[in-house]
Amino acid sequence: MARKKYEPWGFKLKVKRSSAGLGLFADEPIPKGACIIEYIGRVISEAEQYTSNSKYLFEINTKITIDGATRANTARYINHSCRPNAEVELYRQRVFILARRQIKPDEEITYDYGKEYWDEHIGPKGCRCLKCQEKKK
Repeated sequence: MARKKYEPWGFKLKVKRSSAGLGLFADEPIPKGACIIEYIGRVISEAEQYTSNSKYLFEINTKITIDGATRANTARYINHSCRPNAEVELYRQRVFILARRQIKPDEEITYDYGKEYWDEHIGPKGCRCLKCQEKKK
């Protein structure tokens, strides 16, 4: 039976220290194009979005935002990278993380958080992804 594109494949993943705090790492090879994980959480209202202190908000559109703060949301540990190995795809108001290329065991899973998040949170403090850390050396 063929896999559906937006069905996480059930890879073994682990949370451990990374250059940006805690990160999500592959515990086995992940092939290019594979659906790694779904970003899950409570759907919050537009009003809640502006009053929330959560740093795990994922905006689907102007009316729907997911608060991924729940510990059940392992995808919340995926960090930003300027040279990511994964990408976000939205499908039917759900958020899936897919491999852009083959990911090796013990490699951190990363995606680009986007310009708005960069401008508000990462840029002012400086990026801590591996690509940017290598530039500083």
